[in-house]
Amino acid sequence: MNTTPAADAVPAPNTPAAASLYQRLRGHLAVLKLHDAAEALPAVLDRAQKTNLSMTATLEELLAIEVDATEARRLAGRLRFACLPTPASLEDFDYDAAPSLDRKLIAELGTCRYLESATNILLIGPPGVGKTHLSVGLARAAVHAGYRTYFTTAADLAARCHRAAIEGRWATTMRFFAGPTLLIIDELGYLPLPGEAASALFQVVAQRYLKTSIIVNTNRSVGEWGEVLGDTTVAAAMLDRLLHRSVVLNLDGDSYRLRDHHARAENLRKATTAPRQPLQ
Repeated sequence: MNTTPAADAVPAPNTPAAASLYQRLRGHLAVLKLHDAAEALPAVLDRAQKTNLSMTATLEELLAIEVDATEARRLAGRLRFACLPTPASLEDFDYDAAPSLDRKLIAELGTCRYLESATNILLIGPPGVGKTHLSVGLARAAVHAGYRTYFTTAADLAARCHRAAIEGRWATTMRFFAGPTLLIIDELGYLPLPGEAASALFQVVAQRYLKTSIIVNTNRSVGEWGEVLGDTTVAAAMLDRLLHRSVVLNLDGDSYRLRDHHARAENLRKATTAPRQPLQ
């Protein structure tokens, strides 16, 4: 984002007429709620005078400051709404720990073109192999590309739908989950779900079908979803919609948490067994 000195750091126009025109211009910018442009106006005008900028170039510079500030605010708002649980990104994913993963495919998904066709992504694998990291990275890429994104867990989604049904807010909650261009559902299969959860998950998937994308992270194969949801019919119908237009990624390898634990333990072992240097 462009930054400029405060207004009082720049000399005021040197004639009454110029001062009046300047104040009217600031007033117009304020009425239009172009607050960053209004704050930048003195410095931009001063720079234009010193460098002999044309009116067109001066206006472009002033509006560019407002556009940059607006885009930054919108990005911050999308990030707040997304509720991403970690700062993970695709750039810092450890591909060496997941040799079976197709880097070119992940790079393609990182362009967010799959969102244009409402393609879903299923990330399947045991705990600790990077499913959440990848989904957060894809979500972050979508947010930066301008897409409205929301991250939740299967348990939280089910609990929210349960509360909505009790409080008479079911339709509102369904509209909420239908809204984001990308919805990430994490940890499907990790925790037992209540009986009505299968119906809630199915309705969320059904209303987004062929309209918007879903990323599902699960430690259970698709053949086990009937057991996970407690209803084989609902599981089959949900999978039918998810898989119709989808990318399925199977991740394997050791848990990165266990790798980190082993690395720390090894470093500690080396530190405690290293020979001490004799005192001089």
